[in-house]
Amino acid sequence: MSDRRTTIGLIGGSGITEFLDSTNARVHKVSTPWGAPSGPITEGRVGDLTVLFLPRHGVGHTIPPHRVNYRANIDALRDLGAEAIVTVSSVGSLQQKLAPGTFVLPSQFVDFTKQRPTTFFDGGRVYHVSTADPFCPDLTGRAIAMGKAVGRPFAENATYVCVEGPRFSTRAESNFFRGFADIIGMTLVPEVTLARERGLCYLCLAMVTDYDVWADRPVEAREVVEVMHRNVASMRGLLEHLIPRLAEPPTCRCAHALDDAGL
Repeated sequence: MSDRRTTIGLIGGSGITEFLDSTNARVHKVSTPWGAPSGPITEGRVGDLTVLFLPRHGVGHTIPPHRVNYRANIDALRDLGAEAIVTVSSVGSLQQKLAPGTFVLPSQFVDFTKQRPTTFFDGGRVYHVSTADPFCPDLTGRAIAMGKAVGRPFAENATYVCVEGPRFSTRAESNFFRGFADIIGMTLVPEVTLARERGLCYLCLAMVTDYDVWADRPVEAREVVEVMHRNVASMRGLLEHLIPRLAEPPTCRCAHALDDAGL
């Protein structure tokens, strides 16, 4: 592809919208064939790009992870013109080296969700989309380069295990997950796979808020929120550096995900 990107979807939580210029922001209330997205979508500008911000858990964080309408969220952003999606997610650490406050770029995931609609293709023509490498290599490369350039490098090549939630893990589960994953969260799947089905580039910027329950004492929601709030300012700064870089022509084939997937 040679065309520059013009529009980026950004999915995240409270505090991330503050880097948008609110004086020129537009708010979209969108409906989709899958129902309503998590909330109104705020449109603003960052550099040469239009940015569409969607609060994953709704205004005021009222939607638990297992009730997020992921299909509506992805389609709403695509219908408004998003060519790529950048997400910000809070995660727990399954490895000692990934301390709270670390920013991580996952490259793989393992799905332990149980009851979420996971595809747009529930009938009619059958598609088997490849997720061997589920994250956009173009977006990932730009994020890696940006992190190093600004002196805040990401931990790379991590595996994200996605669980149903909203509860946290048992100690037995946490120790089991440690055998094959690095971070744990509740929102990556099916968000990442739905983006692939729609031919959208997808990047997850994960913020470690705590060590999961394999550590000395159980995680508490209050501590997660405290670390998350400290991380938000740093993440806004990284987004200010990263998003303008995404306007360059993509070097990936994410837009062609369905080319060889249909039966």
